Amino acid sequence: MRVITLAGSPRYPSRSTALLSLCQQALEKRGVEVIPWNLHNFHPEDLLYARFDSPALLALKEDLATADGLIIATPVYKASFSGALKTILDLLPERALEHKVVLPLATGGTIAHMLAVDYALKPVLNALKAQEVLHGVFADDAQITNYDRTPELSSVLASRIAESVETFWHALARRHQPLAAAV
Repeated sequence: MRVITLAGSPRYPSRSTALLSLCQQALEKRGVEVIPWNLHNFHPEDLLYARFDSPALLALKEDLATADGLIIATPVYKASFSGALKTILDLLPERALEHKVVLPLATGGTIAHMLAVDYALKPVLNALKAQEVLHGVFADDAQITNYDRTPELSSVLASRIAESVETFWHALARRHQPLAAAV
């Protein structure tokens, strides 16, 4: 199995990239190949000028085409996900997430932004024809410390992330079951 992680934070390191790293480690322990992507893989001019032929965008599209799933993480700004992440998603073809399982993650300064995953990010992921968009995880900034070194999660958040990775893993595994076994 192959999974892409996509970090939508303009900062690196960040709380959202810390969540992705923890998910990556958990999946790699299960034998999943994880390919990390983040905003810093793209030249800002390519995003600003919507260069559909950007080498980084072409490479991401190629990686997505061969992936079984995507874990996407973003900070929440002004009740929505990162604008730079939105730009990348806008440059992907309409069916870029077809046949993919997607786990959205978000971080924000207050739980007042918790619904940004459901009302801002999920509709875009659905528009890209994701096969299955799982329940996302929102993390309040206070739940993630030392994100720039060795990230530490609150026990509640660590449990929610572990449960979400488990659900993601099972969704990926369902995709690999032969049809006869699934019936």
